[in-house]
Amino acid sequence: MSIPAVSPSLAAGADEHGADQQTAHSRVAQLQQRIQGMQATKLSTKALPTLPALADVLPGGALREGAAYSVDGSTTLVMALLAGPSQSGAWCGVVGLPHFGAEAATRFGIDLERLVLVPSPGEQWLTVTAALVDVLTVVVTRPPQKASDADVARLGARLRQRGCALIVVGEWPQSEAQLRVTSSRWSGVGRGHGLLTGREVTVSSSGRTGFARANSTRLWLPDGEQQFKPAKPQLGAVSALARAGNAAARNGLTHAVAG
Repeated sequence: MSIPAVSPSLAAGADEHGADQQTAHSRVAQLQQRIQGMQATKLSTKALPTLPALADVLPGGALREGAAYSVDGSTTLVMALLAGPSQSGAWCGVVGLPHFGAEAATRFGIDLERLVLVPSPGEQWLTVTAALVDVLTVVVTRPPQKASDADVARLGARLRQRGCALIVVGEWPQSEAQLRVTSSRWSGVGRGHGLLTGREVTVSSSGRTGFARANSTRLWLPDGEQQFKPAKPQLGAVSALARAGNAAARNGLTHAVAG
């Protein structure tokens, strides 16, 4: 029996097909490794030292390495987020906030010796932010315009790789939580006179992880001693609630006896 000869062109085509399959398998394997690496990095992210007062407004109760957060317009809330890591010895950076007050930051416990300020980066804000992400623990930035989806994705990958936490003043598509001050009340002023001693605010937080729905928390931002603390219910309000509860209990007991 004669065996038909295989033409050189068919043999070359078969070799090329096999090489293409090997290349495809290699690319799939590389992609799987990258995805697994990204997932491992996300699952193993560590919590950064965070002020206890902010536990109820952050997913997991703390800032986390490799994550991004957005703050709607409150510089004092940004300082509260920075205070915990800074007091623990972390290097922090602030980009694009020319009115970030160094005196107030010091008063709130932020260490200026480990704080990098870039007040006006202009159109280079993204380049400056990315450079600081490479070397600092927490970076605050205020984009002058909306970032592209590609830029957001690249910066997010950089955060995960470097283990830096990003706080964006304004909207940010990939933020773990969005924080905003929804109400504010100053204390210390009497009838037309007195000194402002504290600011009680409501902070609303929502996000893609950690919150089934929007969460609101009352905080002193700051209190009369320049500390960030949870705001406790006023004594008068607590007493009123207690009296109402006692009255309801007495009424219930009276009806039960009468019946």
